[in-house]
Amino acid sequence: MKKVIGIVLIVAAVVLGYLGITGLSQSEKSVDLLGLEITAQDSDAKQTAYVELALGVVALVGGIYLVGQQKKR
Repeated sequence: MKKVIGIVLIVAAVVLGYLGITGLSQSEKSVDLLGLEITAQDSDAKQTAYVELALGVVALVGGIYLVGQQKKR
């Protein structure tokens, strides 16, 4: 049962990592207008992306721990 939960946590970590990375890359937009580059950043999206990345790391560590545990008898 612990291995199944560990695998689910690892899959969740991959999904959260993907969402965090895409959120970081999409949080900044720039427009080139008449030779001027105008840049806008969404700080709330950036903060959400960092939280998703942090949760992904925690889920990955927990999943690896659960999968790697030896069965005690």
